[in-house]
Amino acid sequence: MGTLGIAGGCSFSLEDGIFNPCLTETTPKRLLDDGVVTASWQGIDPAKLWDCHVHVAGVGDGNTGVWITPQMSSVLHPVQNLQRRFYLNASCTEREGRVDEDFVTRLLQCLDVFPSGAKAMLLAFDFHYDEKGARREDLSSFFVPNRYAAELAQRYPDRFEWICSVHPYRADAIDELQWSVRQGARAVKWLPSAMGMDPASPKCDPFYQALIRFNLPLLTHGGEEEAVASGATAEFNNPLRLRRPLDQGVRVIIAHCASLGESIDTDQGPDGPLRENFELFERLMNEARYERQLFGEISALTQANREESVVATLIRRVEWHPRLIDGSDYPLPGVIPLISPRRFVKQGFLTETQAEVLSEIRGYNPLLFDFVLKRSLVSGGQRFTPVVFKSRRVFEPPSRVCSVSLRKN
Repeated sequence: MGTLGIAGGCSFSLEDGIFNPCLTETTPKRLLDDGVVTASWQGIDPAKLWDCHVHVAGVGDGNTGVWITPQMSSVLHPVQNLQRRFYLNASCTEREGRVDEDFVTRLLQCLDVFPSGAKAMLLAFDFHYDEKGARREDLSSFFVPNRYAAELAQRYPDRFEWICSVHPYRADAIDELQWSVRQGARAVKWLPSAMGMDPASPKCDPFYQALIRFNLPLLTHGGEEEAVASGATAEFNNPLRLRRPLDQGVRVIIAHCASLGESIDTDQGPDGPLRENFELFERLMNEARYERQLFGEISALTQANREESVVATLIRRVEWHPRLIDGSDYPLPGVIPLISPRRFVKQGFLTETQAEVLSEIRGYNPLLFDFVLKRSLVSGGQRFTPVVFKSRRVFEPPSRVCSVSLRKN
């Protein structure tokens, strides 16, 4: 997940207000036909556009199995309570008793303006588990069941794919993974600091071997996390801890390109110096042995707490573009103060005209806003090339296993 800078104390912008206006009418045709929007579709095959980072928000009021920590609804925990309010507003899901239903309805409305074939990949989200494999709701922020994400993808196959979330310390981890693959899961989602798994632990090895057998990629958060509480396990988001799955042959997608915060440079030992997480991501991307396995996912890069240099580097490293994939981190693009189009004008990434169109789009459709924004960014005369937005290629390789089973010896 990206960051909610408002609650976390990071920089943000009030240029477009604080709350999402949640305009209910369809995005006006004049905006869809605007040159800023139409230029975004040049070179893009919608059938290959799978937004790989779409959260399924909710409160569990629709018999969905979604769970959130009671702290998010408590005035005694003002930061988490404020986060919940912004998430709900971002996805326009504020009707009492209809939150889960309204989230899906709004997401489908956003997708309606995308050409046929474009899809959102819904993320399940597992509980925190401790070293003994015990589920710890007291250390969890929210939970989205695999069964709910799978059911939505099966109910709306023209618009949704799904990504399962399975904690590797669970006693039933392999069985749950196998069930998920049979239900069409395209990848596995981890947020190590929030879920409590250490990607560098030998405890994960059986799970990594299962991912290889199922030919399933691991989409895992990299870098500092501010939207979901992590506490003492923050170091689990160190990109270098992903050497273990990479060295075993797992395809790894690092969410947000590890573009926030610092971690220990464990390549220099357990007491190595602190380095920017993005610098560690760059190091991994530059290693030839990971060229076919390691990918970066570009959600959250446009948020106000990301450095200009990170966005510029990713745009200009054209040789990396076949290994970068698009994700929106929806519903966060609907948190209005998190992303400032005019900031990008000041930095030379956008024109004033582009910023005006983008600001107007966002009130109608944060998902389209995110796509057009990233397609419009320019640095050194270079844009993100169309291949970045052909995410389907990473989740549907030619050798994908369609029918799988793991039998215990």
